[in-house]
Amino acid sequence: MNLLLQIASNEPHFPYAAVAVMGIGFVAAVTIGSVAWYNSKRPAGWEDKERPDIVPEIDK
Repeated sequence: MNLLLQIASNEPHFPYAAVAVMGIGFVAAVTIGSVAWYNSKRPAGWEDKERPDIVPEIDK
């Protein structure tokens, strides 16, 4: 019984997998949001600005 308690207490309690998934999700959300913003209608004063080359053109 003591061996089982010792093994259980030696495990790390920090959820590395959850942090990794949240980090990847955050990067994906920022990337997708940036592409959507660049492909949306330009705000006032930004109509004549060029779209960056890295952002793909999306047909509506």
